[in-house]
Amino acid sequence: MTDQRFETLHIIEHPLIQTKLTALRDVRTDNYLFRTLLNQIASLMVYEVFRNTETVKIEVTTPLETTTGVKLAKEITLIPILRAGLGMIAGIQNLIPRARVGHIGLYRDKNTLEPVEYYTKFPPNLAATKVILIDPMLATGGSATAALHFIKKRSVTDISFVCLVAAPEGVARIIADHPDVPIFTAALDRELNEHAYILPGLGDAGDRIYRTE
Repeated sequence: MTDQRFETLHIIEHPLIQTKLTALRDVRTDNYLFRTLLNQIASLMVYEVFRNTETVKIEVTTPLETTTGVKLAKEITLIPILRAGLGMIAGIQNLIPRARVGHIGLYRDKNTLEPVEYYTKFPPNLAATKVILIDPMLATGGSATAALHFIKKRSVTDISFVCLVAAPEGVARIIADHPDVPIFTAALDRELNEHAYILPGLGDAGDRIYRTE
């Protein structure tokens, strides 16, 4: 599903994803179940994220004859925004086990709400791969748009952003700063509150993954 307000936003409304997302939102869901559901949703989202990914033909020999098949045209690089983005990596790697993984560490300044970089580590030849930037929550969009700037500095042109829940403010920020980057999410929520938390949201994803405060 697309939203008429946001041309590059793709909302994945598969019933299995939406029922699992409902359980994630529940305040009674403990951190073990939260991690499990998050990885399951990430696995299910992979199908839509890679729907239009370019492939190339290859020759393959079956037990009976030689025929043709396909493989992905580019290697895949997954880049989670630390720390919450790590919670979706295992689910995606279940479907793409040979995907490479980079990392971007950002935190949001409590006064300015702007992102501050504290760690960046990418695999080599990043520009030759399809990059998937991952963060469960797209709130103000500050961290995501900053991470996309860091990635583009490496001459990467094939990038998608994947999140679990998005706020309109964050979607608008990415589209304004990076109109070439498609956004995939399981839900577009109502708004941000005065503390830049998504409403209705599901709380702080990092804290619920790792049982921190």
